[in-house]
Amino acid sequence: MNDHVRELYDKDGNLIGCLLTAEAWQSVGDKVKNLLGIKEEPAQAPEPIHEWDTLKEYWDFNYEPDMHVHCECCGSSTPDWQQDDPRKFRLSSATLGGMVTFTCLECQAKVLKKHFKDEIVTECRPFQDKDKRLEARY
Repeated sequence: MNDHVRELYDKDGNLIGCLLTAEAWQSVGDKVKNLLGIKEEPAQAPEPIHEWDTLKEYWDFNYEPDMHVHCECCGSSTPDWQQDDPRKFRLSSATLGGMVTFTCLECQAKVLKKHFKDEIVTECRPFQDKDKRLEARY
């Protein structure tokens, strides 16, 4: 064939598939998926509420847990992220060290709440789309 496509044969010489280079797949991947009727819906893992519950169980900060979340990127805000219906923020992670991360469901920004001994420091990082060429899929 050429440098972008390798045909794959079984031991009897029957064509069983082909292997494309990354460059070729970037050019034709969407067309092939459409022709085959493949719809990619990324599976979303459930919220790690158990991690948040564990953090609250071992809470030793000088203040009560703060349920308020605010996205500086789009202005979305809630006084209690767990009580919203529909949710405005999705819990991404919570650690015993006090790092709690949310995803803003309005703009997909990452909101980080860092719980220190005497204060909470909040950061907001705008959403960055991943480069599909660099993302491994199994």
